[in-house]
Amino acid sequence: MKNILIIYYSQSGQLKSIAENITMPLLNSKEVNVDWFEIKMEKEFPFPWNKDAFFDAFPESFLQKPANIEPISNEILNKKYDLVLFHYQVWYLSPSIPINSFLKSPEAERILKDTPVITISGSRNMWVMAQEKVKVLLKQNNAILKGNIALVDRVGNLISVVTIAEWMFSGVKKKYLGVFPMPGVSDKDINESSKFGTSILKAVINNDYTTLQPELVAQGAVKISSYLVKVDKTANKIFSKWSTLIDKKRRNRRFWLKIFNVYLWLAIWLISPIVYILHVFTYPLKRNKIQKEKQYYQGV
Repeated sequence: MKNILIIYYSQSGQLKSIAENITMPLLNSKEVNVDWFEIKMEKEFPFPWNKDAFFDAFPESFLQKPANIEPISNEILNKKYDLVLFHYQVWYLSPSIPINSFLKSPEAERILKDTPVITISGSRNMWVMAQEKVKVLLKQNNAILKGNIALVDRVGNLISVVTIAEWMFSGVKKKYLGVFPMPGVSDKDINESSKFGTSILKAVINNDYTTLQPELVAQGAVKISSYLVKVDKTANKIFSKWSTLIDKKRRNRRFWLKIFNVYLWLAIWLISPIVYILHVFTYPLKRNKIQKEKQYYQGV
């Protein structure tokens, strides 16, 4: 009997739904036992978000500052797992504060040490740099990364800004104004994610993960947009400066967060399209580099 632990943090319920669908083949197998662990904060984040709380989470999110999580049960801490499915959200191009808080807790190493881990993210569209940060934290906890699944909102970058913002601040997942597409990872992608669970089940039963990631990629688990990778890297450099500045301006934090708010929307609607145009024109010159990047980010 293989023991598998499902770790997740979900505000809207989307990531929980992803976890449930991916785990379905595991739950239906008599060869594995599945435990669930939902990360909970001592001070919870709101959903729907209000704008003050949303922007107030920026510096700590990007700087990966942990907060207190609720205690983890001894049943989980004292059990040795054969595999951990680690589900996380992306906040401000970094793993969310709850995810950082868990991975930087003393209990994380007890659970993850010498244990195969498959990371599973649900995000708007930019996740590659957040995944690189998760890799570092997993390594610090002596975990063994064996696979990665990245589910995203498939609509255009600027359209998804509108739909996701409406969902985050209203708490209602619907077609904005009746004409915009549904926000978030599509129901089709969520429902079909059980195919990943079938591949994971085979790997854990055979204790052989050598072909798992290529199999997951072939199933559509990781799609790379070279344009979004470029935006992600560029924005990380900019966010680094903003988060450090705001973190230091403690007395005037609210003022600087408002300035960042204005900058962020200008960057999305003005700078992002410029980056796209430049990317299109320079793509032929960077094709080989882009292909190598794609192979890297699709791997583990």
